[in-house]
Amino acid sequence: MQLRLEALEAHLSKSLATLYVISSDEHLLAMEAADKIRKTARAQGFSERTVLTVERSFKWGALLAENQSQSLFGDKKLIELRIPTGKPGKDGGQALQDYCKHLSSDNLTLISLPKLDWQTAKAAWVGALQQAGVYLEIAPVERAQLPGWIASRFAAQQQTLDRSCLDFIADRVEGNLLAAHQEIQKLGLLHPPGPISPQQVQDAVLNVARYDVFKLSEAMLAGDGKRWIRMLNGLQGGNYIPQSPAET
Repeated sequence: MQLRLEALEAHLSKSLATLYVISSDEHLLAMEAADKIRKTARAQGFSERTVLTVERSFKWGALLAENQSQSLFGDKKLIELRIPTGKPGKDGGQALQDYCKHLSSDNLTLISLPKLDWQTAKAAWVGALQQAGVYLEIAPVERAQLPGWIASRFAAQQQTLDRSCLDFIADRVEGNLLAAHQEIQKLGLLHPPGPISPQQVQDAVLNVARYDVFKLSEAMLAGDGKRWIRMLNGLQGGNYIPQSPAET
């Protein structure tokens, strides 16, 4: 079953599957989704946790053995499998398909993957995971969505910013949600609930954007000259500084 990130909390409040798969290059959102699953699992008695990371020397039999082994104390177990490359190989693909056929109600399995390319996404092992468990494919937060995403994070800590401030922060953190999260938390610590002024934002927020060269053409086709110049300077390691929110 494929599930949208926005529906995860509602799903976890009603039921807990035996298998969850998170596929994303947005590390912050993937980490938060995994934390919600872990928290729910702990609350439902999955007190033992095993983490396996697929590296060059990884033996897939370890995953199958972990699923079959019993806890020393009779506790339910959370098994986490991390596949950083998103490519388990032929043996791994077959092992994952076999694993899906023998899921245990005493275990909860959480598999973490990066965003898969179109060819890998069609592999049989991916289809097996999607059919056997809950599959979350978390899309990146694009630049156009970023101000709204930032606003929702500030709203969660009872703070508000005007659109110029949201755009200022978005320019400074584009492509780096982990840094955006840190900047938002920092402003939450520095200032009480309520509105935050442009000057307060400008004084606190660092320039931590990470630009993607493939987004240059996107900015050019959109006719966004300011963003194009900012990205080009960022990619070249220049010292371009975005306007203050009061000036945008």
